[in-house]
Amino acid sequence: MAGSNGVPDGFHTVTANITVDGAAAAIDYYQRAFGAVEVQRSPAPDGKKIWHAEIRIGDTVLMLNDPFPEMGGAAAKPEGGHPFGFWLYVPDVDKVHAAAVAAGGTASSSVETQFWGDRTGSVTDPFGFSWTISTRVEEVSEEERKRRAAAFSA
Repeated sequence: MAGSNGVPDGFHTVTANITVDGAAAAIDYYQRAFGAVEVQRSPAPDGKKIWHAEIRIGDTVLMLNDPFPEMGGAAAKPEGGHPFGFWLYVPDVDKVHAAAVAAGGTASSSVETQFWGDRTGSVTDPFGFSWTISTRVEEVSEEERKRRAAAFSA
């Protein structure tokens, strides 16, 4: 059902859709790593690939599918740089970072408290996507953030 603004209930105005080589395995990883809930899955007619799936992580829907090169879709690569990443706010960054690594991700950075007031750590999932996992631990004024940023950069 769509709200009065044309956005389906439970969605945000912008919703990410990722192409993953192994969408079914990615859904399983996101469930184990981030507590994702599978909302919907549409398998391809051959039953081997996923045409479209939706999972919910917290209050956000993430759409995903397997690559279909004949339709112009390509998956991220586990090695090399990341064209974009996800920023995931959670109540306990240490717990979720550890779960993401235990589920098969690779720690890109350890969990540390940052000058802007977040405690963050990064993980690259087995499918090549970067996740910065974060918990806001302190509200920092703009003036204080600038002061801390200058000290950090020095």
